[in-house]
Amino acid sequence: MMRTTIRLDSGLLGQAKKLAAESHQTLTAIIEDALRERLARRKSRPRAAVRVTTFRGDGLVAGVDLDDTAALEEVMEER
Repeated sequence: MMRTTIRLDSGLLGQAKKLAAESHQTLTAIIEDALRERLARRKSRPRAAVRVTTFRGDGLVAGVDLDDTAALEEVMEER
């Protein structure tokens, strides 16, 4: 067992505390159960294939830095 500090939205924390009291469980047990459930759903859900649309063309324009948005805008306005 390990101790840690987490920050929760106050409304969410209130709901979790209410659920803990109603179900006679600790707040830790409620949070652990919710986290286990979320992690289990993540593992069991198959990921959908991603299709990337490509276009024909001349490729990249020489001398344009793709990280420089101003240069990209300038090239696009010229064309």
